[in-house]
Order: sequence, then C-alpha cells, then structure tokens
Amino acid sequence: MTPTIRYSPEVEAARAAGSPLVALESTIITHGMPWPQNVDTARAVEAEVRAHGAVPATMAVIDGALHVGITDDQLVALAQAKDVAKLSRADFAACLATGGTGATTVAATMIAARLAGIEVFATGGVGGVHRGAEQSFDISADLRELAETPVTVVCAGAKAILDLPKTLEVLETLGVPVIAYQQAALPAFWSRDAGLTAPLRMDSAAQIAAAHRMRAAIGLPGGQLVTNPIPPADEIARDQIMPVIEQALADAAAEGIAAKAVTPFLLDRIFTLTQGRSLTANIALVLNNARLAAGIAKELAAI
Repeated sequence: MTPTIRYSPEVEAARAAGSPLVALESTIITHGMPWPQNVDTARAVEAEVRAHGAVPATMAVIDGALHVGITDDQLVALAQAKDVAKLSRADFAACLATGGTGATTVAATMIAARLAGIEVFATGGVGGVHRGAEQSFDISADLRELAETPVTVVCAGAKAILDLPKTLEVLETLGVPVIAYQQAALPAFWSRDAGLTAPLRMDSAAQIAAAHRMRAAIGLPGGQLVTNPIPPADEIARDQIMPVIEQALADAAAEGIAAKAVTPFLLDRIFTLTQGRSLTANIALVLNNARLAAGIAKELAAI
C-alpha cells in the first residue's frame, strides 16, 4: 500500500520549480486556537512564509488523503469542523487507512514533511515531558520523532506547561540537537528564558542549514530542534506566566483531565487567566518562527 498524497496547486508549482518549502502543522487550526483566530493566524503564518521567500505547506489528512498544502476553502472547513482527530505517530497511518480526517501534531507533521521531501517545519512549541511523568510516564511522541525523522523543527521552545529540565534531558538522551537561535538561554514558549542554557547556539539560518546537511552527510538519523525566542515586545516573562501555569495545572488535575486532552485544556485555561494575552503572544511567536523557517529553507535550497 502507498498513501494518497495530494499537493495543493501552490506546493505543486513550488516542487516543480525547486522553490524552498516550509511545512506547517494543522492542530493549531483545529485544536490550538479558537475561531476565528485560528483561520486568521493560519493565513498570517502562510503569508509570513511567502513574504520571506518560501512556500508554505500546511499538512492535514482529509478523507484518508495526506494533503501537502491546503486551499483556503479547506482551511476554513478544518477550522470549523468538529471531532477532527489529533494525529501523532501512533494513529497517523490508521487515519490514512480508514479514510479519516485529522490534523497533524508536531510528530505527524514531521512524518508528512518527510514523505513530501520537505526539510523544514515551523510550529509554535513542541511537546515534551509532562510534569509528574515519573508517575504518569506522559512523554510526547514529538521527542522520539525528532530523534528519528530528518526535519529541522523551528519552535519557540517546548511548551512552558511541561517539565522543561526533563524534556531537555530526554532530548539529550535521544541525541537530538537543541539549538537556541541568537542567544545562549533556552526559550520557554511565551518567555524568552526558561532558566536553562541551551546545548547549542547558532546565530544564522545558514549555520542551521549547514548543520542539517552535515547530519545527513555523516549518516546521523533524526532532525534538529531550533528554539527561536519570542520577540521581546510580545514576551510574557517567566515570573508572570508561571503562577498562571500552576493554576491551570491545578485546575486540570481537579477536573481529571488526561492524555491528549491536557494540552488543549491548559492552553484554554491560560488564555482565560491571562485575559487573552497568551493567545496574542502565541500568534507573535508562530509568525516569528515562520520567518526563521523560511530563511533556513532558502539556505537549504542554496546548499
């Protein structure tokens, strides 16, 4: 069996021309933001990629076919659809095989990008080790995917609701390069500084692209995690956001929220507690990541 892959007209033209491509996820549309901010943000992120010299390829599974790039009509339909599956490595193939519809997480988008020959992916934040994982064993499949799939992922750090020291430790164990862009500190999604030092620092898209190529040249599997700090004007500092996160975590525990429902619940609760400021920051950091990812894609194409 082979998966059905459908390229949008824009992506098909870019492939034919050898233009740089940037993969984008679709869970930000279906699970990450409310209507209509989800559609507005998705359009803005795609526009930002185009404005910086690359072509966006938003990934989604629709009626059992992997769509590499979606039309605006498909974007609007996804943004308003109910009960869209949230796809990761474990259920991606099943959704394709059974004719389902699903939005791609970081792990699933990396797999989709590999299938489509796309080397760079821009997202908001990656998953990681959840707090209390020593009891729950709740660790995102994103980390294993980074160790196996050769895609450079640009994010604003792991989501701040996670156990960041343990997340960094697991990434080290899996041999995933964690690169901070233009600073030594590891960023933490809404905040520029997680209180941790990143293992690697790179100051240009060209350096990141060269490291991506070198991994392939020496036969190392897996990708790279590029942590791009949120712009200073949009940051919510750690001392401001951490009490909010603690409150949201306590609320999730009190309501018995678990598994894939945890992250959407926490993001919604944090949105409420910050009176929408977290969403404004989220949009700013995703746009910032799109700009850097486009730059890396251009450098890879040049190499």
